[in-house]
Amino acid sequence: MSDKKNYITPEGFQRLQEELNQLIRIDRPEVVKVVSWAAGNGDRSENGDYIYGKRKLRQIDSKIKYLIINIEDAEIVRRDPSNLEERVFFGAFVQIKDDNKDKLLTVRIVGTQEINHATGNISWVCPLALSLMGRSNGDIVSVETASGSQVYSILKVSY
Repeated sequence: MSDKKNYITPEGFQRLQEELNQLIRIDRPEVVKVVSWAAGNGDRSENGDYIYGKRKLRQIDSKIKYLIINIEDAEIVRRDPSNLEERVFFGAFVQIKDDNKDKLLTVRIVGTQEINHATGNISWVCPLALSLMGRSNGDIVSVETASGSQVYSILKVSY
């Protein structure tokens, strides 16, 4: 529970809930069965199934705690499709052109739990997203990175 807002898209919130349900209803009970069976086999100090199962159970419980905290703190951002501008806000898909490398990128501005660079999901708190927020088609933004300044042109904004 931090001071920073935990914004999330409706799809991201649903994924968190699905992962929590998977862990609570399927994964954890399966591991508990294995640990119970292994505990019944006697000496636990050299019982690999027991030791590994207990470790796996701690990992699952830790992940469950993490998901519960993030779900409770989540602030779902919904966009009314009839009231969308061609400006960049949370949840927007933004097609940009890297003016230095003449390369096209499509990014989506999402919550911190939804980051996935393979699909182009970037956090709303990253420098690129912060520089894109509030801008619209045709705008040029400059982003300071560790390797220097990057310049991007906004080609298309959609939701």
